[in-house]
Amino acid sequence: MSPGGQAEARQGGSLVLTPASARLSGDWTLRALGPQLPGLRRQLRMASADAAWSLEAVERLDSFGATLLWQAWGRRWPTQLSLRPAHRQTLERVARSAERPLPQRSAFTPIDAVVALGGALIAFLAHVRDFVALLGQIFLDLLHVLRHPRDWPWLEISANVHKVGVKAMPVTALVGFLIGVVLSYLSSLQLKVFGADVFIVNILGLGIIRELGPVLVSVLVAGRSGSAMTAQLGVMRVTEEIDALAAMGVSCSLRLVLPKVIALGLVMPLLVLWTSTIALLGGWVSAWVELDLSLRYFVDALPDAVPVANVYIGLSKGAVFGVLIALVACHFGLRVKPNTESLSANTTASVVTAITAVILVNALFAIATKSIGIPG
Repeated sequence: MSPGGQAEARQGGSLVLTPASARLSGDWTLRALGPQLPGLRRQLRMASADAAWSLEAVERLDSFGATLLWQAWGRRWPTQLSLRPAHRQTLERVARSAERPLPQRSAFTPIDAVVALGGALIAFLAHVRDFVALLGQIFLDLLHVLRHPRDWPWLEISANVHKVGVKAMPVTALVGFLIGVVLSYLSSLQLKVFGADVFIVNILGLGIIRELGPVLVSVLVAGRSGSAMTAQLGVMRVTEEIDALAAMGVSCSLRLVLPKVIALGLVMPLLVLWTSTIALLGGWVSAWVELDLSLRYFVDALPDAVPVANVYIGLSKGAVFGVLIALVACHFGLRVKPNTESLSANTTASVVTAITAVILVNALFAIATKSIGIPG
């Protein structure tokens, strides 16, 4: 408070209070009032409800300043108020907005459930339609490059092989080794109880080569390479690079989608073989520590415990999973809209969908090959 019962702000909008009046001046805008807002709020609370308000010296008044005054007046017009016509219009607009009730959220009804279910079904059918269209385009691109070998995108395929294959080897080897150690350690604890130590080879060989190796690699590749593919295509959509390629007559599917599908289909069986080998090595290390199982016995017993058909099943799973992950990643990447929120949402959906699809297809593999490669 200044001497004589007056209070005045030092910058921006100012407020001078007396017992019977309140005089405003300066700019009452968000930009001008920001630095002194706490002090002005205290001054407005000190103002009398029946005071004579003068806003004639106010240079500029925006919605923020008008809302501040309207709340200080208790959401009603003062009995004595003098101001410019333009400022009155701003205050009237804020007053009308304050009188408008907020929309109330209605209760969730069975009709809403049907609408939500129908919306989800329509969205799913749209995904299926676009995915089938992508498959058809890939098939047409394959026919084209088979008829015109010079159009094969060898450079793009080799680049994707390096990115999704060679660069993924360290992380898949590390995770595979640790999984092998854990699986062997937990199995050996139970086998020692029954004196069946030698069957650790059967458990590790069949579990890793036939099931765990392909699924583990697929989950890692879906999270690492699948998300990267979706993000790459999504960023190209946001920056309109895909539209630029189409304007130049370059096939988006031939140069962007087909190389990813081919590269991942070729690389995944090799990654499965690599990861399964490292996982078996980790399993032997744990078995050697817990059961004193020699490497020579482990290597000699592995072919007898695991028929070679299981290797073929694991490699075929890797190829199918690789093509599936690439197709899902490209599908969601091409659906990205030109905004960052759509990019993040589709990248997340790509990883979740790819992992879910891999698990479902692996279940189908288990049913189809239930009588193949299982020792009698």
